[in-house]
Amino acid sequence: MSDTTPATAPLLDYVTSCALPTPRAQFTLHAFVEHGPGYGPAGKEHLAMALGDIGNGEPVLARVHSECLTGDVLFSQRCDCGAQLEGALKRIAAEGRGVLLYLRQEGRGIGLVNKIRAYRLQEAGADTVEANLQLGFHADARNYELCRPMLEQFGIRQVKLMTNNPRKIDALTRLGIAVTERVPLLVNRNAFNNGYLNTKQAKLGHMMTAQLDAVAEDGEL
Repeated sequence: MSDTTPATAPLLDYVTSCALPTPRAQFTLHAFVEHGPGYGPAGKEHLAMALGDIGNGEPVLARVHSECLTGDVLFSQRCDCGAQLEGALKRIAAEGRGVLLYLRQEGRGIGLVNKIRAYRLQEAGADTVEANLQLGFHADARNYELCRPMLEQFGIRQVKLMTNNPRKIDALTRLGIAVTERVPLLVNRNAFNNGYLNTKQAKLGHMMTAQLDAVAEDGEL
């Protein structure tokens, strides 16, 4: 059997890095390319934003963030994604050390156009889970297997994970990454995403407490 069979072939390749100055800090931006079909002949591209000495063996403040063009770039208030991205980078900058993995898994893995189709179904009365199911997808079709080789690139085996999603904790744990602490990331609850956030809690098990929501609404992370 060839040692390049799918069972042993790497999931992605590390490509290069560059400095990325931001309003919060100067991060180092790292580029990865996933094997297999994706956006263009080279495969789907993923990013990591790193700050400080993250390879010294100590637990690293980390965020696994799935791409949300509407929230991250277009400032949509239908979700909390853009605010979570900004909040995670703010916390990493304040700590002076951390990493954010930016995975190209738009719309919980269904893609941008299908996410817009799902939005249309939500406007007709479906919640965010029902809309994905009506389109023939899983409620959450994301895959976190890429996190292990991305974190291994930096020598990271322990993380303090910024998330409200227990599935991310379970996924990293199964991959052999120790989650030493969960850091809640509750931000930007508003009139447009209140139902969306409630659905994530009720149907997807996201950990969202009223007390922390109230703090987040006051502008504190």
